[in-house]
Parts: sequence; structure tokens; C-alpha cells
Amino acid sequence: MAKKRTTSDLDTHLGYWMRYVSNHVSHAFAQKVEAKGVTVAEWVVLRQLYGADGQNPSELAEQLGMTRGAISKLVERLHQKQLVVRKSVVGDGRYQTIELTPAGRRLVPTLAKLADANDQAFFGHLSERDKKLLTTVLQDIVRRNGWKQSPIE
Repeated sequence: MAKKRTTSDLDTHLGYWMRYVSNHVSHAFAQKVEAKGVTVAEWVVLRQLYGADGQNPSELAEQLGMTRGAISKLVERLHQKQLVVRKSVVGDGRYQTIELTPAGRRLVPTLAKLADANDQAFFGHLSERDKKLLTTVLQDIVRRNGWKQSPIE
């Protein structure tokens, strides 16, 4: 008698459902911010800089869990879009800080409203208790795995 092999269906996996939801939420948000001229990765950097007096690229990379090379590329793109400015520290031309330009400072609240609206569209039907529980569970998974990199893709 042959043994019967069982293979789980895709939709029996929690990861499948998390990816399904994440793809739709992320895609919708990406379309919204791209309509304003920035990528999701650029939005993350802009938001991190908002309210700061300036940060050096190393600090920014550490806070966002990104490489300095990735931050440099994002800062360059944002600089070309005139949303950030690089400032050298007097006496040490090698040390720079990155700051939002007035245009960058005006854009962040607009993008934050898009993020809020995106969350509302996808999660607004959940009770506050369910949102808090879902957030707590997801944050616990992040902590247990020691993940530091910001989800930008």
C-alpha cells in the first residue's frame, strides 16, 4: 500500500495571506506617492528627515536599517528633485548633513496624508482593538527576527 503524501495548499499558509495583503497595500501606496513625484523609498527618507535639524548619511542609514550606499543614492535622487540639500560642516568638508528643503518640508505632510488614507482604505474596517492586536503581533515578529531594515520595496 502506497503512502499518501499531503502537500499543503498555498492558502493554508499565514505567509501567503500576509504577502497577499502586503502586495495590495504597498502597490496602492506606491501609486499614490509616485503620483506626487517620489518613490516609497524616497518617502521613507523624507519622513525620517522631517522634524530633524539635519542628519548625516550614516545616522540616516542606521536609523532606517539601510546601507550607506543605498542612502547616498536616495539622497542624490532627492537632491536632484530639490527636496533635500546637503550641507558641509564648517571645518570638515567631508562631514555632511542632509536637510529637507522648503519644498521637501511642504511635501512630507501631503505624503503622510496619503499614507494615512491608504491605511484607512485597507484597515479602516478593523476595530481599534484589532488594529492594535495586529500591529503588536507584527511588531513581535519583527523583534523576534531582529529585523532592522525599513520596508521600502
